[in-house]
Amino acid sequence: MSSYYSASANKPQSFQALAGDQNADICVIGAGYTGISSALHLAERGYKVIVIEAETVGFGASGRNGGHVGIGQRQDQQYLEDKFGHEIASTLWYMGLEAVDTVKELIQKHRIKCDLKHGNVHFAHRAKYTHELEEEVAFLHDHYGFDQMEYVPKERLSEVINSDAYHGAVVDRASKHLHPLNFLLGMVEAATKAGVVIYENSRVISYGDAPNGRQVAVKTTQGQVTANEMILACNGYIEKLEPKINGYIMPINNFVLATEPLSDELAAQIAPLDTSMSDSRFVINYWKLSGDNRLIFGGGENYRRGFPSDIKGFVRKYMLQVYPQLADTNIDYGWGGTLAITLNRLPHFGRVQDNIWYMQGYSGHGVPTATFAGKLIAEAISGKLERFDLMANLPTTKFPGGTLLRWPGMVTGMLYYALRDRI
Repeated sequence: MSSYYSASANKPQSFQALAGDQNADICVIGAGYTGISSALHLAERGYKVIVIEAETVGFGASGRNGGHVGIGQRQDQQYLEDKFGHEIASTLWYMGLEAVDTVKELIQKHRIKCDLKHGNVHFAHRAKYTHELEEEVAFLHDHYGFDQMEYVPKERLSEVINSDAYHGAVVDRASKHLHPLNFLLGMVEAATKAGVVIYENSRVISYGDAPNGRQVAVKTTQGQVTANEMILACNGYIEKLEPKINGYIMPINNFVLATEPLSDELAAQIAPLDTSMSDSRFVINYWKLSGDNRLIFGGGENYRRGFPSDIKGFVRKYMLQVYPQLADTNIDYGWGGTLAITLNRLPHFGRVQDNIWYMQGYSGHGVPTATFAGKLIAEAISGKLERFDLMANLPTTKFPGGTLLRWPGMVTGMLYYALRDRI
C-alpha cells in the first residue's frame, strides 16, 4: 500500500535499532511530528535527546495525512469562548496562530523542501450551514480583529471551486498546506544536526522507574534508555503501552488517494486558488493539489478496524461527488493511516508522573498542533510550564466503556453523523 508521499519523499535517513544501554536527558517514544518536534526543540535548548521509534520515521499519521496546516483549534472559537471564557479562548486562538507560524518558521529556518502553499477554503455542504460560516467570519473579525477570512456566497463559488456540490465557503488566507512526510523528514534532518539520536525498528515493550528512583528506564527487546524525562509521542499508535491515557483517545482509520498529475487547465478548475480545501461534513472530505498537480483527496468512513481492500475505489466515489469531471482520471495511489480523536476534539496533554509527559489526540488537526506541542514541551521541561499546563488543564473525558467498548460506541455515533451528513 504505497502512498504518494512515500513515493515522492525526499531522500530519508535510515537509523539503526536500539541495542545495549544508552543514557539521555530526555527519551522520546515516537518519531512523528510530536516526537521529532519535541526532540528538535529540546536539543536546541541543550538537552541530550534519544528518540525511539517502533517502525520507521513518519510511519504513522505524520507520514500519511492530508497535509493541511490550519489555524485555530479543532473546535471553533465561539465554542471555546462559551466553554472556557474569553481569556482562555483567546490564548488558545493565538496559540493556534503561533502553531501555523511555527511550521512556517521551521520550514524557513531549516530550508525544508515540502511544497509549502498558502490558504484553505472550507465549504458548506448544506445550505443550512452557510449561516454558521458567515457567523464565524464576523465573530473572528469583531472579537479578534482577524481579517484574513472572507465568506464567499454560492453565486461566487466559481472563484474558489468548479463544482456544484456546495452552497457557500470561507476563504482562510492564514492557513497553509504542504507535503507532510517531507516536512517531517526535514525536521528529522534538523534534529539529527542538533544532536538528536534516533533509533528505528525499536518497539518499546515497557518502562518504569530506574533503580536509582529518580530516572525512567525505557526498554525495548534489544536495549534500554535511561533518562531524566520521558515523552510519550505515540498518539493513535500507543496501543497498550500506557493504559492510564489510552482510554482518552480513539484511534480511527482515514483514507486518501492521489490522482495522476492533472493538466494545468484542469488543476486550475479543481483549485483556482491552489489552497487546501475541506467541507462541513462530520465525516469530512479534505483535499488539495500536490506540488506536481495531483489531487490529494481524503474522505469516507468505514466501521471496521481494518482498511478497505480497495482504498482507491473506496475514496474515489467521494471524490466524484465533488468533482464528477474527474471520472476518467487515473488514480495512482491509495493509502490509509490511523489518527487519534478525543471526545471533545481538543488535544490531550499532561503527565503520567512528574517526569513522564504526553501529548496526543489532535483529532485531525495534527500538522500544526503536534508540531507546536514539541515547542510547548521544550518550554515546560525547561521550567516554563504555563502554556503546557493550560493545554493540560483543558477538560478531557474518557471514551465510555473504556478501551474495550469505545469502538462499538464510536461506530454507533459515526453511523448517526454519517446519516446526518446526507440529510
